[in-house]
Amino acid sequence: MLRRNFLKLSAGSAIAAAFASRATAQAEVKEIRIGYQKTGVLVIARQQASLEKHFAPLGIDVKWVEFSSGPPMMEAMNVGSVDYGSVGDSPPVFAQAAGAAIVYAAGQPITNGQGILVPKDSPIRSIADLKGKRIGFTKGSSAHNIVVQTLEKAGLTYADITPVYLTPPDAGPAFANGSIEAWAIWDPYFAIGETKQSGRILINSQEVTKTNSFYIANRDFAKNHGAILQQIVDVTATAGKWAEQNRGEVARSLAAITGVPLDIQTVAADRANFVVGPVTDDIVTTQQGVADRFHKLGLIPKPVVVRDIVWRNPAA
Repeated sequence: MLRRNFLKLSAGSAIAAAFASRATAQAEVKEIRIGYQKTGVLVIARQQASLEKHFAPLGIDVKWVEFSSGPPMMEAMNVGSVDYGSVGDSPPVFAQAAGAAIVYAAGQPITNGQGILVPKDSPIRSIADLKGKRIGFTKGSSAHNIVVQTLEKAGLTYADITPVYLTPPDAGPAFANGSIEAWAIWDPYFAIGETKQSGRILINSQEVTKTNSFYIANRDFAKNHGAILQQIVDVTATAGKWAEQNRGEVARSLAAITGVPLDIQTVAADRANFVVGPVTDDIVTTQQGVADRFHKLGLIPKPVVVRDIVWRNPAA
């Protein structure tokens, strides 16, 4: 009887200690660092100070860090400089293959707003015409995946093109001056190339594949501050719901935060999907296909299992 009571007391103490430890970990959060790019729901959340308003009563500050693309954000997140951010489908695959300390926190299907541009007067009229051409895109970005899958659609291989790895700010001028013959890119740069740099859409991503963007968290942050991370995801999702119904306001917010002209952000906002939700089995399957494709091509050094780093809120 004494032994049973002791075990019960011990178990109860262990549970209480675990809850106390978790509460302490949550209380230790004094600042949340959010990584964002020049488009998307997080820009809306920043413009509306949604996260600041939510976390201020808890004594938690929010810091915003802008990135030109997903790969450098993943590097920052791996070393703990960023806690949470949004990227396309390819950056987390490359990051996972490199052993980065990240997890998938939420997902967002992409229906439009990225693809491949060619100059308006280019002789390139079909995917097959890309053979032998110089295509600019950011290595390890969602545009990288679009290039690979577009080539597959036409029966071409990665070896059939000359990839030119450029960040979006560098790729724009290269496209405008003819240094590259095609440009794989996402909004708002996609809209800039289309409207300001005499680009013609050769292919929209939705014509070749299903794509998703993701909300990624630092692995230790997710492990130690799960309740806080869930709140960040919930606030993000709420901002996404608002954006779906207020695209004009979205465009104005994007322009104000990023400095990208309103007419450009209007094009981007009108064709974007802002719905944020869980990383479903369907999204995992699609993302696993991206990872398997990159490994088959030798673009990542080892196979990865996407599901292994999908975060689930233990309290859910």
